Amino acid sequence: MAATMKDIARCTGLGLATISKYFNGGNVRPENRARIEAAVAKLDYSPNAAARSLKTRHTRTIGVVLPELCNTFMTTIIAHIEDALRRSDYGVIVCDFRSDEAREKEAVSFLLHKQVDGIISLPMCSSGAHLSPALERGVPVVLVDRMVESLYGRVSAVIIDNRNISRRAVETLLAAGHRRIGLILGEKGIYTTSERYKGYTDALRAAGIAEDPALIDHGDYTMQGGYLIAKSMLAMDNPPTALFCTNYEMTLGARIALNEMHVRIPQDLSLIGFDDMDMTNAIFPNTTLVTQPMAAISDCAAERMLSLLSDPETVHQVITLPAALKKGDTVAAQRCE
Repeated sequence: MAATMKDIARCTGLGLATISKYFNGGNVRPENRARIEAAVAKLDYSPNAAARSLKTRHTRTIGVVLPELCNTFMTTIIAHIEDALRRSDYGVIVCDFRSDEAREKEAVSFLLHKQVDGIISLPMCSSGAHLSPALERGVPVVLVDRMVESLYGRVSAVIIDNRNISRRAVETLLAAGHRRIGLILGEKGIYTTSERYKGYTDALRAAGIAEDPALIDHGDYTMQGGYLIAKSMLAMDNPPTALFCTNYEMTLGARIALNEMHVRIPQDLSLIGFDDMDMTNAIFPNTTLVTQPMAAISDCAAERMLSLLSDPETVHQVITLPAALKKGDTVAAQRCE
């Protein structure tokens, strides 16, 4: 027969009110918490989540809406967020909307139907309209990686200083003597794409270099996108002497293309990529990379959500974290012809 809260009360000597408070997320003395958790383990107790949600009107689940499950950055971030929320007894429902704005809206509707307590979104919709039903119901929203300007003050967000770190990356290439720097961007209309482009142009403008539209191209944040753009740029009559790839998958795709074309890095072409992931280190070690603080992004997003859930009066914040430039051996001085 399954154990009950009365069994835990008998095992711990605590009152049912204290035990109920513990299971409903209330503040319980550390010594009482330890006694309850020991009894739960001993009795193999499993609370009735459905009954608890009916009573408290909380399901202790958080919905996550992201564009692509095949994107390594996104899945890494979500895995960390799930770990952080699980430590506070929250589960996660993940919805992949396949970079389709109609599906993005449907995903939010699905999560609201499931009565999630909050939503964490890596948005594609630049207007934020997909989140309106959640905000109208008072469901707290935390954005990750991308901000939607129209939602300032209504949502919290955790982002990196994309513009500044992109400027630093391009400045590194300029300092090495490069003047024709190819830029491989993500999809148009996305916050991160816009900010990384601004950092690129900031660096060129400060160096007195005119922007060349032929050296800027938009991919789709996939390996295939980076592969095709790199091949196209290197086939130009006056190709770039350096490339800046603005996400992980496109960095890998560009490297594969350059290998196929027998382009030596950095002797023939300098390169700076994005995100310090295991595959980059295994296949293309010592690449100069923009590194994002993934653990910090995840922890901040989880902390913001938990704060919003514990106190609905919590003021929304946009938290901007710094990124770093990890020096490798893929940048060399441009040779004078």
